[in-house]
Amino acid sequence: MSHFSTIKTQIKCLTTLKKALADLGYEFTESQSFVQVRGYLGNETQAMLSIHVSKKYDVGVVVTNKGIEFIADWWGVETTRGVTQEQFIQQVIQRYAFHKIKAECEKLGFTLDTEEEKEDQQIYVRLTKWQ
Repeated sequence: MSHFSTIKTQIKCLTTLKKALADLGYEFTESQSFVQVRGYLGNETQAMLSIHVSKKYDVGVVVTNKGIEFIADWWGVETTRGVTQEQFIQQVIQRYAFHKIKAECEKLGFTLDTEEEKEDQQIYVRLTKWQ
């Protein structure tokens, strides 16, 4: 019996996703073919990237033509890491968006001066542009 479920996202760039995961302190294994994603009672599935959220559970990353999907045994992730599916996805999307915005601003000639995360989990940035 499989306990894996898939979450579809609008995330498209694997490189930017990896920056976001590094910011959040997640280690991961990547392969051009497939890596194993661990779940309940040693069940496994395959993905292109395996995010190691605990000693027994991973979150897999599958790249499709519509975007990146996360596959995991979310019960196991929550019980061993203390983060729900919703919290994990929200944290990753927030850091992903930060890196996408930063990259786009740099293309337009802006420089990131400061970054501050407030208690309400919002990120405030200050940019400058020299002309």
